[in-house]
Amino acid sequence: MEKQMMKAFKSLLWSAACSLLLAGPAHAAPNTPFADNNGTVVPPNQYSGPFFKLSHDYPATAPVPAMPWRKAINNGRISTRNASAYAEALKQAVGPDMRVLIEDYANWNAAQRGWYNEPWIGNLREPIHGMYVGSQELDASLFAKSGLTKPITTYVLTYYDRTAAPTLYNIWGKTAMQPNINARSTQFAEGSVVVKASFITAEGKVWPAMEGALSWPLYISVDASTNPPPDYTASPPVLIKASFMQFDIIVKDSVSAPATGWVFTTLVYDKRLKRGPNGIWDQMVVLGAQWGNDPQAKDPSNPRPKLLENWNNPAAPLYGGETFGWGERLSGPNDGAMNDFAYSSGTNPGTRDTAASRVKADQLKVGAPVYVTNGKNSSCMSCHSTAQWNPKNPSLGMDSFLLPLLTPRPQLPPGCSNAKDPCANFLNSPPPGSPLWMKWFQNRKGDVPMDKGSIAADFDMVLTFKSLPAWYQATQGKPHQLLSTDRNGRAYPSTIR
Repeated sequence: MEKQMMKAFKSLLWSAACSLLLAGPAHAAPNTPFADNNGTVVPPNQYSGPFFKLSHDYPATAPVPAMPWRKAINNGRISTRNASAYAEALKQAVGPDMRVLIEDYANWNAAQRGWYNEPWIGNLREPIHGMYVGSQELDASLFAKSGLTKPITTYVLTYYDRTAAPTLYNIWGKTAMQPNINARSTQFAEGSVVVKASFITAEGKVWPAMEGALSWPLYISVDASTNPPPDYTASPPVLIKASFMQFDIIVKDSVSAPATGWVFTTLVYDKRLKRGPNGIWDQMVVLGAQWGNDPQAKDPSNPRPKLLENWNNPAAPLYGGETFGWGERLSGPNDGAMNDFAYSSGTNPGTRDTAASRVKADQLKVGAPVYVTNGKNSSCMSCHSTAQWNPKNPSLGMDSFLLPLLTPRPQLPPGCSNAKDPCANFLNSPPPGSPLWMKWFQNRKGDVPMDKGSIAADFDMVLTFKSLPAWYQATQGKPHQLLSTDRNGRAYPSTIR
């Protein structure tokens, strides 16, 4: 426990220092809805290539798209038997455009190709590729089996396709100054596709899994690989080579996935494969697919239940599955489904409170706090199913957090009374498998909010966790709580919010 607490304390220091840059670096430009980047300037002698340009001329309408992924499963329902074919068809459908983005950046024009970005987060974007921090720090212990030797920071970039873009128009219009949030405006059309590229700050010498990976130049300040905790200090941005690790593709498809209306797929880089005619795209292998939260799989004593709405590719590289979510539900290496959390034991009679704690249930006193390090507590769909907005309480925004919590925002966990103690870095979680925990693992369609009084955002986490809080903060002149908390639930100290 002492070793775990020290690790948590170091992580807390890292979060605090790192958030200085995320919350408001000295070089950041004033936030406007369609800013391309955070205002940093790359020295011409270091980089002279193209720069990111925000694509925000959202169309008001779009034609019904072809959906070859449906055809791949004979227009039936997706299942564990046909999910591989579905995911491969989805990968092929977006491949021609994404290969240009990834490998031929000089010829990438998002607007001409019908891909669009969300507004209001320019002050988080680095200038070259428009990427922003996905996970501030993923500890090397998460990927011990695949040989990661240093912590890593992940950077992400999201695009909405032409079919999805009218929803951005319905919400933001032409100016993005007065978002229109209601039960209809937030809903995506059938066939809408959203993609997210994830790069990391480690190359092959730090993580053998990344040997031979394609790299992008990024001009960044937050880099856990070169400034590991607890020695990280705010520093000017530097040009680095970031490795292409993960690519997510999600699609609105109520025919194939009627329980939720969406299918989530993840690709990861596989160094064992060779680049073929499609370049790096040939080395991106499907990690898995998820189309529901498997609410029936709720016994915390069974870490590998039979999942009916999830398929994980057994042929994917080892590192891809090291951070699968609760019950081995789909979650990619970038996605943060393993976290430090604490809960009170004995609060769920009839179940075993073992989770990932490695503490035997018969050794626990009723009500004693259980601290779990690197515990599985989320998944792709679990996290995105929290996408909602409370228009009557915009300063809170999301009535429930991305991860299972006892409160709307992280607070001191059970048994922890001092915010300065290492235990404060553990999430205040309900017991795994309990009714409150299972609130995050239910099947809801995209128009059904997680909490009454909120507006469901159709699984669009960028909207409710990034764009709307940034809009509120910029237009109201008040700090927003969600911009003071990273996606893993670590609250930044109030002095730097």
